[in-house]
Amino acid sequence: MLIKYKKSYEKFAMGLLSFMPNEKEIKVLRNTMKNYETDENLQLFLWKDEEIIGLIGIEVSPNHIEIQHISVNPSFRKQGIGKAMVRALKEQYPDNDIKANEYTESFLDKCEEA
Repeated sequence: MLIKYKKSYEKFAMGLLSFMPNEKEIKVLRNTMKNYETDENLQLFLWKDEEIIGLIGIEVSPNHIEIQHISVNPSFRKQGIGKAMVRALKEQYPDNDIKANEYTESFLDKCEEA
């Protein structure tokens, strides 16, 4: 289930974000979290099953949504969690096209093939 980020989930979110190739340095990671917390166009969601196992961060524009970050706990990869998060976003924003950035493009392409 896709849930909206709140401050009490910060450690989970930072841990999942750290798996992104561009988020390895702690200063960059903290800046990214600050951006999600303060920029009204940026939204961060977590995927919760019995525990929080995934994260998807988006930038919302009038006509489209751009996936900025997508990450799944390595223990739960190859189980369709990432695809489920993208599907849930499409349900939540049915009137918006979903696009990727340079870090999420290859994953989104895989989602579209399936």
